[in-house]
Amino acid sequence: MTTAPNLTRGPIRRQLIALSLPLLAGNIMQQLYNTVDAVIVGRVVGDGAFAAAGVAGSVMNLFLFLISGGCSGVGILLSQLHGAGDDSSFRRDFFLSSLFGALLTVGLTGAALAVLSPLLALLQTPASILGYARDYLRIIFLGFLAAFAFHQGSAVLRAVGNTGAALVFLMISMGVNLALDLAFLAGLGWGITGAAWATVLSQALAAGLCLAYLALCFPQLMFRRADMVYDGPLLRRTAHFSLVSALHMCNLYIGKLLVQGTVNSLGTGAISAYTAATRIEGFANSFGDSGHTAVSVFIGQNTGAGDQKRVREGFFTGQRLLAALGLFMSLLMLVGAVPCLKLVLPCNSGASLGPAVGYLRLVACFYLFNFLGSGLAGYFQGRGRVNIPVIGATGHITFRVIVSFLLAPVLGLPAIALATGLGWVGVVTFWSLLFRRANVSAKPA
Repeated sequence: MTTAPNLTRGPIRRQLIALSLPLLAGNIMQQLYNTVDAVIVGRVVGDGAFAAAGVAGSVMNLFLFLISGGCSGVGILLSQLHGAGDDSSFRRDFFLSSLFGALLTVGLTGAALAVLSPLLALLQTPASILGYARDYLRIIFLGFLAAFAFHQGSAVLRAVGNTGAALVFLMISMGVNLALDLAFLAGLGWGITGAAWATVLSQALAAGLCLAYLALCFPQLMFRRADMVYDGPLLRRTAHFSLVSALHMCNLYIGKLLVQGTVNSLGTGAISAYTAATRIEGFANSFGDSGHTAVSVFIGQNTGAGDQKRVREGFFTGQRLLAALGLFMSLLMLVGAVPCLKLVLPCNSGASLGPAVGYLRLVACFYLFNFLGSGLAGYFQGRGRVNIPVIGATGHITFRVIVSFLLAPVLGLPAIALATGLGWVGVVTFWSLLFRRANVSAKPA
């Protein structure tokens, strides 16, 4: 049996970094996981298939982040239960969230298949890439249950402070995905559907490895027959954390889908440029995402333990680290935009390089606010106030969609970068005011 680190005591900075590094590596691996498909598809199948992979990625992420958001919400509650030392409720909640989460995932698969064609039409997907995108997504949707199993197992491990195991499984899965991509696309000539099958099969492997690891190394976390009971109050609390967190992620990606629709109206060249730029942007955002999750887990465990001083110290330590990372990533993206984009764009897409560079450099100027916002969202989620990140994210994405729609026909992709950056400024201001208000009112008179 393996023990997990105790985040309710010990050096805070070291613990946050130890939590963040595997998460960061995992997020980068996930971005590579997605980028490998797009790059190989572009090089083997062609520019049209590369653009289709960008459109399909936006649709796929809407549903996958609904799944991962729900699992993250479960992980927040589990971290609080673990911090409070309530192992019985921890295992019972693991069972309830797994059972009902799997049922909801099956329903989500059916709904996704039903709305696929209308959704692609709503996004103004060009006819030249419509077939590619539809074929790819049908296969991806059939793999949702495997995606849920992996995200659920990863959430359980994160809740107790173990962020390294899922990284190992993701690395194995990515290696398998790359091998299958080459075999299915270059070897068997399956086209874009080969990339989809490679993703689904490698994700199923990661899910199996994660659950097997939990059973073998953390048997104390696994629910037993005695834990497989209905607990109405706990299920309602779990549903609140899970559904609100899923809504948070869903709002973000509904907004991204609407932005993708605006990009699609600019033509295939703009789609390729935006696809490449957002692939690179995803690597930069991985740093903020890992900090968000680390702060959330740390705050959750210490909230469960009732240590308010440690909660505040952990938050401010995390914000200092995230601010430094945000400034560093801004500089890196400003300097390295051109060589990074050349690695991602297909060889015959030279016309897309300029717009992609313009987008990436402009959005990089706002990374400080993006990273600080990640820490604030992690704080509110760890405290159990999961509705606040949803409100902020909804405001941000609404602003982003409206400004992009109005200005993109005139300014092109820079309008979308500007809308994104100004939205980050607004949401960080909003969350900072709420944080200050909550902490001032909490101080004794």
